[in-house]
Amino acid sequence: MGGKLGKNNTYIVSGGQHGSVQSSRMEEDDDEDRRDSDGSVNFSDEPVYNSSANRRKSVFAEAYNPEEDDGDDTKVIHPKTDEQRARLQERVQSCLLFRTLDAQQLTEVIDAMFEHKVKAEEMVIRQGDDGDYFYVIETGVYSALINTDAGPQKVYTYENEGNFGELALLYNMPRAASIKAETAGSLWAMDRQTFRKIVLKSAFQKRKMYESFLENVSLLKHLEKYERENIADALISQAYQTGQKVVNQGDRANGMYFVESGTLVVLKGIDGDEKEVNEIRQGEYFGELGLVNHMPRAATVAARDDVRVAFLDVTAFERLLGPCMDIMKRNMEEYEEQLVKVFGSKATISGN
Repeated sequence: MGGKLGKNNTYIVSGGQHGSVQSSRMEEDDDEDRRDSDGSVNFSDEPVYNSSANRRKSVFAEAYNPEEDDGDDTKVIHPKTDEQRARLQERVQSCLLFRTLDAQQLTEVIDAMFEHKVKAEEMVIRQGDDGDYFYVIETGVYSALINTDAGPQKVYTYENEGNFGELALLYNMPRAASIKAETAGSLWAMDRQTFRKIVLKSAFQKRKMYESFLENVSLLKHLEKYERENIADALISQAYQTGQKVVNQGDRANGMYFVESGTLVVLKGIDGDEKEVNEIRQGEYFGELGLVNHMPRAATVAARDDVRVAFLDVTAFERLLGPCMDIMKRNMEEYEEQLVKVFGSKATISGN
């Protein structure tokens, strides 16, 4: 991996083994102008923020197809202090858009963002322009405006939190609204190309991985391919170390889990006696019964070794797994039989 510290403290590194070190200027239209005649990259120009007043009206940005991305690309790193990284990480982790990214991808997001100070009355985004940046709010008050026959109409106000600008980047369309800074503030910005490579490519890779995995989950085998794709898009990968509890008996059921790797143990406590009642392995699932019955967890599930699970929250469960409800109700009967074998008597369960 190679790298270079250029002007404005921007560090650019090659992401592939054979990829050359490459500058990542925020204004992508100038890419060809920055290359020397031999195809190498000229480091004389470094990222420069292009204000909305100087941006072109939409002619539609280039399409990005993650299937055609060979992965031999560059990573842009804007150096930050520890204090800046801590502030940005807190903001990024609260973004719904990034909640499915793994730790490495979140690091790439934080590395690629740079801080942009705005003045009161500044137009950050203008309706109809090309989507060139995605923004996370650090401080400041911002108004979302849409053009009407009667003039600009305010439709939303951001107050010191939130993010904007992603829709034009995700769907390759012009800006649907304008964003105006009502006060001075600070934004974290990421350029279009980096945003799409991280967000769209990670979503594509995640879907491919989970599609293959879900095909082997017995509960979901009878679903149509598009139904499994919808579930794959909603899953959130989580890692647990040996001995760590994934769910606790008596807790509110907030979702179900599919085991990606590793082994877990199911522990049931009755009258002060806790016993192992089952073992859950790769390709199996748990946590669904509490959602079916709308009751607290009936057992504790802990990692026997290092495990990775895919979490499906209760909202997505209710929306996507309706066709599987009969199977999950039958599972409750099987679980009751397991308890009888372990404890020697009929045990009433309230969920799992």
